[in-house]
Amino acid sequence: MKKNNLKWLVLGLGLSFQAYSQKIKVDLIVNNANVYTVNKGFDKAQSFAVSKGVFVDVGTDAYIKSKYSSSQNLDLNNKPVFPGFYDPHSHFVGLGYMLSQCDLVGTTSFNEVLDRLQKFSKENPENDWVIGRGWDQNDWDVKEFPTKDALDELFPNKPVMITRIDGHALLANTKALQLAKISPASHVDGGAVEVIDGQLTGILIDNAMGLIKRVMPMPDEKQQRNMILAAQKECLKYGLTTVSDAGISQSDIELLDKMHKDKSLKIRDYAMVSIGLRNIEYFTKKGVIKTDRLNVRSFKIYADGALGSRGACMLKPYDDQKDKVGFLLTSPKEMDLYMSQIYKSGYQANTHCIGDSANRIVLDIYGKYLKGKNDRRWRIEHCQVINSKDMGKFGKYSVIPSIQATHATSDMYWAEARLGKERVKHAYPFKELMKQNGLLANGSDFPVEMVNPLFGFHSAVFRQDDSGFPKGGFQMENALSREEALRAMTIWSAYANFEEKERGSIEKGKMADFVILENDIMTIQPNKIRSTKVVNTFIAGEKVY
Repeated sequence: MKKNNLKWLVLGLGLSFQAYSQKIKVDLIVNNANVYTVNKGFDKAQSFAVSKGVFVDVGTDAYIKSKYSSSQNLDLNNKPVFPGFYDPHSHFVGLGYMLSQCDLVGTTSFNEVLDRLQKFSKENPENDWVIGRGWDQNDWDVKEFPTKDALDELFPNKPVMITRIDGHALLANTKALQLAKISPASHVDGGAVEVIDGQLTGILIDNAMGLIKRVMPMPDEKQQRNMILAAQKECLKYGLTTVSDAGISQSDIELLDKMHKDKSLKIRDYAMVSIGLRNIEYFTKKGVIKTDRLNVRSFKIYADGALGSRGACMLKPYDDQKDKVGFLLTSPKEMDLYMSQIYKSGYQANTHCIGDSANRIVLDIYGKYLKGKNDRRWRIEHCQVINSKDMGKFGKYSVIPSIQATHATSDMYWAEARLGKERVKHAYPFKELMKQNGLLANGSDFPVEMVNPLFGFHSAVFRQDDSGFPKGGFQMENALSREEALRAMTIWSAYANFEEKERGSIEKGKMADFVILENDIMTIQPNKIRSTKVVNTFIAGEKVY
């Protein structure tokens, strides 16, 4: 009897081993999970298998377990899993620079700005300049632009440059203005050097900012690498697996490529080339640059400035400053020339448009070349204020709206003051924009806004800030559903980057980029979304956070 039992045990073990050995070996199996595949049917799954950086199969626990084996099995105890998050409009390299500067985000007065700058200067005595970013006068009791006077008192012998939160205005002290040889007579097309009573205030807007930036010290490659790695660390912490660089130089692109190749940089980057005749000639001749981590096939053009600094180009004057309509940073003639060259090249045009005038001008130039429905995927970045007569042009010319939902909830406190009661109704029209082509891309514009993509998800769906204001949401007729908001930060963003066949959803054959969250953002209470933490971030099946 005992021999019989032993015989059956050996036979059973043999059959088990045979069954195990017949299974397909993979690098990783994730099971017992709540998987949002974000495929066409928005199907859910329990498990998936990953091999060589790719999803090889997706299904139920039983199905994956019966077909695959791995030495690395991840049991998630029903935690939610999503495709790796995209940020289709951000400033990744810019974030790296900002992390090395004085952080002025969230300051509640100019005095607090001064305090932070003093502290930063004492902690970094070796710096030749004092550089900061993130102030926003709309958050202060005194909502006017500050002047250089207090900076001159604190830093009479050291140049100071502090950039506004939106990156479209800066304040410089006298030392910096002198180094840049800026005078009250200085003039720049598409920008403004603020002068009051014949004196410089230190405020430079849009293209005028370049006067200061050209005399500022540039970091060496080692410093740049450290900045980029700091930016990567920040992004991976929030589940971002693909970011963008909305306007960078050839040298920046070459450094990103170098860092991808030496494997120090893991995060994927959709790099938009800064517009300029030299860059157009170089990159259109070179053609699309595509690796598994870097994608260069678009140009970034600036049509106008920002609403917060009244640089957005409007059809009618600002409600709170009747003598201002904003301005174009690039003339219609220049933009037409750029679009002509971009259209011939096969590259994508991604144009920054915030004001209703800028949106109209660019949509009409796009229409001149695109003519009708097409698959060129030209984008308008921001699309903040759209005149109702122009909305249909997005659908007519297949133009992708690339929006940042957090701009709505950051601007809602003062947007009506800028635009007036009627015009503000046509601002941040996400739902209406989505209907034009059945999709939109939702990013953050970081470091203008916070890096965390869940802030954008929450803003898109509930149109409230982190305190739940306003009750009921801001202009809720243009809110997205949770499914639409998730698609906008995954598969629709991938489409806007020409990457929907390789990423953006958890499907067989796609790159294994995914994120595990502690809470299910598709079902939890709205007030818990922004505080939800990322458990793990994976790129190509590798745990990178």
